Amino acid sequence: MAFIHSLLVFLHLLGMAGIIAGFLMQLATDSAKAPKAILHSSLLQLVTGLLLVGLAEMGDGAVDHIKIGVKLVVAAAVTVVAVLNVRKPATRLGVIAGALAVLNVAVAVFWQ
Repeated sequence: MAFIHSLLVFLHLLGMAGIIAGFLMQLATDSAKAPKAILHSSLLQLVTGLLLVGLAEMGDGAVDHIKIGVKLVVAAAVTVVAVLNVRKPATRLGVIAGALAVLNVAVAVFWQ
């Protein structure tokens, strides 16, 4: 079970890195082409986050449901913005997706 948890955390962190990388790619280039890395990474983070919460619920540890709810809403917003960014890349919504991803990391780290 520890290996599955470690694998999910690894994939979750890769998803966060992909969102931030796509955000920085969209900031650095002047082209209107949106990187699909933001979309795929946001879906990876959403799925692995839900699986991590499921594992935590099955284990002995207590889960802060308010924190998880806030993170879920922010992760869903990142995914929606990423889908809109791919459909209409000229709007550069990747910047908003990146900012929301940073907010999600801040909630994960600083919410005790």
